[in-house]
Amino acid sequence: MTDRPRYAGIWPVAPTPFTDDGMLDVEGMRRVIDCMVDQGVDGVCILANFSEQFLLGDAERAELTRVCLEHMAGRRPVIVTISHFSTQVAEARAREAAAMGAAMVMMMPPYHGALLRADEEATFEHFDRVGRAGGIPIMVQDAPISGVTLSVAFLARMAREIEMVKLFKIETPQAAAKLRALIAAGGEAIEGPFDGEEAITLMADLDAGATGTMTSATLPDLIGPAVTAHLAGDRAGAKATYERLLPIINFENRQCGWRSCKVVMREGGVIRSEAVRHPTRPLHPETRAQLLELAREVGPLALTWGR
Repeated sequence: MTDRPRYAGIWPVAPTPFTDDGMLDVEGMRRVIDCMVDQGVDGVCILANFSEQFLLGDAERAELTRVCLEHMAGRRPVIVTISHFSTQVAEARAREAAAMGAAMVMMMPPYHGALLRADEEATFEHFDRVGRAGGIPIMVQDAPISGVTLSVAFLARMAREIEMVKLFKIETPQAAAKLRALIAAGGEAIEGPFDGEEAITLMADLDAGATGTMTSATLPDLIGPAVTAHLAGDRAGAKATYERLLPIINFENRQCGWRSCKVVMREGGVIRSEAVRHPTRPLHPETRAQLLELAREVGPLALTWGR
């Protein structure tokens, strides 16, 4: 490729730091943003699932949105996750994010619990209304956690018919096959086909046409060069970089979840506590030790940033 796509690169999810007693650590949040800028990321996503968004109150969400966007101060574009079952609530969140300077919003299809789902036409209207309310690009998060099946045909239709639906983060099983089919069906309307799930399927997804990835903030400084190399046509270089990192990528995805980034950032002096909110439990000490062993082998910036 000679021209870099408009939406490309590595756009990791920022963790939400808490104090040991479970309160928001606002100063820690600012340090997370600074560390991620120093990691060389192309953009930052806040309030996502890996940010423990389902463990935050509405007032906390609003505070974190303001703090992150004010502190980022335009250094990198910020994606604000605004998923909600209520279209009215999602519209309000989109307006708020746009007014504060967000570059885009990310949202899952409307769902609540195990059984409440919107039908396809209501889902289309949900995204359309949010796009009109915010007036900034939307990244559709196609993730199993929602329990909603979004067909390739439906995603392509939204890309063609809803002005602000431009990006797609595909996290379903066989993500590469879905990305390939989506790009074929949607053509130029698919402006940002993205990989997710901590880059566990990154090479397959890049080969399928993904232009970007949304990882955790544990090691984006190390994963980013693989994406850059692949976009530049150096698949062998991308593969070599990825293969070196695959043990820790696999361990984070399969053994740790969002707790991994907090452990590494706490060890590296980025944040003061790796606390997670109940009912989530901290990593088992042996799992924590294995994670740090793998991290020390590859040396991500987050492991030394604050030391």
